[in-house]
Amino acid sequence: MKNTEQSIQKQFGDVADKYATSAVHAKGADLQTLLHAAELTGTEVVLDAGCGAGHTALTVAPYAAEVIAYDLTAAMLAQVEQLVAARDLTNISTQQGDVAELPFADTSFDRVVSRFSAHHWTQPLAALREFKRVLKPGGFIVLTDVISLDDLTVDTYLQAIELLRDPSHVRDHTVAQWHALFIDAGFTPETVDQFDIPLPFVDWHTRMNTPAQYVTVLRDLFTKAPQTVRDQFKLPAELSEDFTFTIYGAVIRAQLPSNKS
Repeated sequence: MKNTEQSIQKQFGDVADKYATSAVHAKGADLQTLLHAAELTGTEVVLDAGCGAGHTALTVAPYAAEVIAYDLTAAMLAQVEQLVAARDLTNISTQQGDVAELPFADTSFDRVVSRFSAHHWTQPLAALREFKRVLKPGGFIVLTDVISLDDLTVDTYLQAIELLRDPSHVRDHTVAQWHALFIDAGFTPETVDQFDIPLPFVDWHTRMNTPAQYVTVLRDLFTKAPQTVRDQFKLPAELSEDFTFTIYGAVIRAQLPSNKS
């Protein structure tokens, strides 16, 4: 297994239960935006790629015929199964694997959805090409993820704090970078929404079991951040013990032509 995949499994295997109850993941207006963008009629077969604890799968399941919750981490899939049983849903199944190597036949799905997973993908273009392969002609993906910004200082800070908090982090892409990747994979992308993600510092690092020495470095980075970073992260003038900062997300819908080539 590749080193990054091992890191993801280790990191999220240890904290899967926290993601089942995380407000950022279980709630949020972006979930409803994703659902609306998916345009489900009740007949679709949907792949939730990088499903985590299953909140997206649970949201779309009442409006789809079948949902496959797909993730690299077995402990996350166990959380999905617990939530599915608690809600007595019968049209969600789980399967383990890598988004860059899908174990599904061509044209198996009407929709692919993915929420807060893509910044862990080591091969995002390979994943998008796999989604193209398993989608039916005219099908589309709705992807929600944290995004970076064009300012290089802000981007550097964002990637640094993400990696210090979570060693399985790969990259937060900008919207323009996502659009370029989708186009390269054969999709036509559109940005449906961009939104703020306010994050209380303590909950943010506790959810990932970030080691104390890295929490100290993170706090120091926020304290010493240049003004452009402070402005973009909406940092308060004085950082309390549990200050809140803001990062950003986007919902992108990318469609295939009716006749795939």
